[in-house]
Amino acid sequence: MDERLQVFDEKMKKAVNHLESEFATIRAGRANPHVLDKVKVDYYGTPTPIQQVGNVTVPEPRMIQIAPWEKSLIKEIEKAIMTSDIGITPSNDGAVIRLVFPELTEERRKDLVKDVKKKAEDSKVAVRNVRRDGNDAFKKLEKEDVSKDEIEELQDNLQKLTDQYIKEIDQILEAKSKEIMTV
Repeated sequence: MDERLQVFDEKMKKAVNHLESEFATIRAGRANPHVLDKVKVDYYGTPTPIQQVGNVTVPEPRMIQIAPWEKSLIKEIEKAIMTSDIGITPSNDGAVIRLVFPELTEERRKDLVKDVKKKAEDSKVAVRNVRRDGNDAFKKLEKEDVSKDEIEELQDNLQKLTDQYIKEIDQILEAKSKEIMTV
């Protein structure tokens, strides 16, 4: 691949990776430890991800269990989960914290699918913006004695990249929508 295209390819890839990480934090009725990715626990004055202060497991399809490495952290972990936006109340038995995910209603599923579609559309816009920036950059190459044919080839290849990433976003969206609507 032409190094002039490489920059734009990486930017498009970042947009897709960002979408995947966003989708990982959306809960779809099943317990997914990634919903805790953005939750930070106050660990001796330092905001620390839950995965670094305890063992996070999924013993059942709709339950996440957190076993802190230090018993004194149970209250801090509970507080962090309560103040986060995941919307689940933790329960503990003195040794482990359990998060039980309720079954999603049909209406809630449809709302989640709308959110997911909006996030996917935002990613497509980001990819198209990268394409626009790329085309602008390639047009400026005319002043640097680059042939029109070479510029057109770069633009064609950039369009192919764009189409490839848009298709990938559509596939990710379809998979996530199916996962959300599956009861």
